[in-house]
Amino acid sequence: MTKPAPAAPTTRRPSKPRPSLLLPLGLVAGVIFTLWAAWTIHFDVARIAANWDRGITIIGEVLDVDWSFFPRTVEPMIQTFQIAIIAAIVGCAVALPFAFIASRVTAFNRWSMTLDRWVLNVIRALPDLLYAMIFVAALSVGPTAGILALIFFNLGVMAKLLSETVDAVDTGPMEAAQAAGATHVQTVRSSVLPQVLPNYVSFALYIFELNIRASTVIGLTGAGGIGVLLGAQLARFNFPQIGMIIVEIFVVVLLIELASNALRRRLV
Repeated sequence: MTKPAPAAPTTRRPSKPRPSLLLPLGLVAGVIFTLWAAWTIHFDVARIAANWDRGITIIGEVLDVDWSFFPRTVEPMIQTFQIAIIAAIVGCAVALPFAFIASRVTAFNRWSMTLDRWVLNVIRALPDLLYAMIFVAALSVGPTAGILALIFFNLGVMAKLLSETVDAVDTGPMEAAQAAGATHVQTVRSSVLPQVLPNYVSFALYIFELNIRASTVIGLTGAGGIGVLLGAQLARFNFPQIGMIIVEIFVVVLLIELASNALRRRLV
């Protein structure tokens, strides 16, 4: 007589986890903080509505682009390119050793890594506009102040991005190089740099894009480039000329971004 087959074990569905209160509490806290901030800074929606007609008038003048103003924008835009290129090359080159020292994988020791990260945090804490104001005050108006401001800006951005990339590299080649008797610098140069080089070039292209935008803003402080011309037209309320500058900046930034994205797709 054959024994009956054992019954299949019944699988019990796990109980549904309790909903977390963090999300609703966080949303409530965010709404309360937003309302408190709006009340503290006297954010007035009625004032915006009352001056809406004036804003529409100014926007209409900006959209009435003065195309004849274009020849005067060519030289400042070329200067903006020059500022962006020089700052990107110098800033990214200086950031390379800072990035390696800031990484846990390639730092000389814990103390050097901590000091390097502290310096980079101080550099990143200051915005590019403040750097521009400092260098304009120290060196007078001109592209030199803009270049130095963007170099510090680029140093902080590139060192941050690259150090995080170095943290994620394969350490196998490093161990092989160290076993062969390579020094620390030789190990980094031969085993780590080739792994992060495509990302490094990609980050440099991205920083060049940022420089085109940032140089326009810092130019308002007198740091050279198209921003100086934009600031002069703003002071005279020449809105059709401002519209011409905005259109040109938009087209240039868009073309650079398209070209940069195409190059980054080939590199990474």
